[in-house]
Amino acid sequence: MCDLIARTGRLQQRYENGCRLVAGCIPFRYRISESEEVGDSDCGKVVEVLMITSSSGPGLLFPKGGWENDETVREAAAREAVEEAGVRGILLDLVGEYEFKSKTHQDEFCPEGLCKAAMYALYVKEELDSWPEQETRSRTWLTIPEAVENCRHAWMKCALEEGFCKWHQDKGHQLIQ
Repeated sequence: MCDLIARTGRLQQRYENGCRLVAGCIPFRYRISESEEVGDSDCGKVVEVLMITSSSGPGLLFPKGGWENDETVREAAAREAVEEAGVRGILLDLVGEYEFKSKTHQDEFCPEGLCKAAMYALYVKEELDSWPEQETRSRTWLTIPEAVENCRHAWMKCALEEGFCKWHQDKGHQLIQ
């Protein structure tokens, strides 16, 4: 049983110029590579990203959802990580903003289903044993090539490859100690 409750509904959603505003993150961690475990210090650590199953079909996703009126975009991204993936951590930099068309979220404020997502890097420090959406979603850790192969949406692949990977190359690697 989870003490946390997922927010639902559209009453508090933010919209801008006919687009629903969305916040999300790419949760990541470092795993010691197998060759380092046996003493090869040249290999270092492997970046893994956390993906979740979709509640509406096949493929894997990163946690994301509506940015609500009573929170900042960063608070919304961190909340979605807890609600959908059951993880907490250090929300780092914005890795990019991405536009997409939602097939499942068309409403009176956004009849075309247009969305704009702000995606952040989230360095995971805690995996919760229970979380609000655990009954409808499972989570899995993947290497970046595995994540690219299994990602359901083109815009999320772009966020991973062009946003997160570039950010990690420029700044994220400083986290490795």
